[in-house]
Amino acid sequence: MNAELRRQFNANWTPEKYARFLAAIDAGSGTHVAFRNCETPCFLPTALIEKMAIYGRELVLQLTGSAEYRKLSDATIPPDFNVAHEDALPMFLQVDFGIAEDLEPKLVEIQAFPSLYAYQPFLVHTYQEVYDLDPQLSCYLEGLDSASYQSLLREAIVGKRQSENVVLLEIDPLHQKTLCDFLLTERNFGVRPVCITQVHQSGRELWYERDGRRIPIHRIYNRAIVDELVRKEIKPGFDLTGDLDVEWAGHPNWYFRISKFSIPYLKHVSVPKTWFLNELPAIPTDLESYVLKPLYSFAGLGVIVGPTRADIDAVPETQRPNFILQERVNFVPTIETPHGPTKAEIRVMYVWPTGAPEPIATTTIIRMGRGKMMGVDQNKNMEWVGASAAFLT
Repeated sequence: MNAELRRQFNANWTPEKYARFLAAIDAGSGTHVAFRNCETPCFLPTALIEKMAIYGRELVLQLTGSAEYRKLSDATIPPDFNVAHEDALPMFLQVDFGIAEDLEPKLVEIQAFPSLYAYQPFLVHTYQEVYDLDPQLSCYLEGLDSASYQSLLREAIVGKRQSENVVLLEIDPLHQKTLCDFLLTERNFGVRPVCITQVHQSGRELWYERDGRRIPIHRIYNRAIVDELVRKEIKPGFDLTGDLDVEWAGHPNWYFRISKFSIPYLKHVSVPKTWFLNELPAIPTDLESYVLKPLYSFAGLGVIVGPTRADIDAVPETQRPNFILQERVNFVPTIETPHGPTKAEIRVMYVWPTGAPEPIATTTIIRMGRGKMMGVDQNKNMEWVGASAAFLT
């Protein structure tokens, strides 16, 4: 990593600056940011992030280019959530990597679902402004800058529709930890977050109420996660699987098609050994070197790092196709902090515009931690961990 920029940042950091940073992200996003944001950004080699971007694209194309995989992935879509008029390709993709001992990127997860596309550039700008960092430092990939990134994102989310006829669909959006991203999406593109229970249907048409008016919905930027719908027994206000006169900015079926389900099928130098639990040839003797994951949980729910034989035996036979056992990525602590070297998980965020030959790597999300996993629950009561951003150097 860039040792000189890291040294300068650590030497100039103060608790007062961090307090100003936290106040700035709350004020700038229009809400209290409910997840932990790290005290520091990361200064990462451009070549490393570009390698991850290439690897991620190769993995995505391996899946989308296979008619056999497409057919296999049909089985992942539950009938109650099989949305009509599926797009031929996913629009939003996230590929998460860890940095292993040889400083090679290793796949952690892959998902065809939107992430913090509005919040992440805002976070980068706030780090730069509060900590007085070089304004020439960039977070963007593939020749993008702030203006071209926003243009690409507008094309993906709004398309050719009027902003008020596009909604960001979520479950109780005002109480989600990612509300900061929703409000910035509305500020940037005029696309309002709307609860899935507040979308109504008349024939094939959808609508929502705004300022006492009935507004037609022509396009949906989907952020509602099926796992949460099922867990909370939430019923959408419309027929999710019906023949609707609506476009999807990120068709929901791709959430299932490109997911943890995909990992056992991937053949790539970056992919750790992975099996569906029902296809595991033998239980490894070194289970501490593996991770047990349910296929369709989100934010680390149900993931067991270093499972025991009892953990595996506890999974019912009928549920074993819905779990994977994955070789654990041994993250190398690479970010020097006042609390010691910290590990970083790097998410490459892609947008695949309609008609484009391949997805475009746009920017990254960093999650820093010193626990077994990078999530907040695994790094409670720690400092210099949490959500962060990468400047390319």
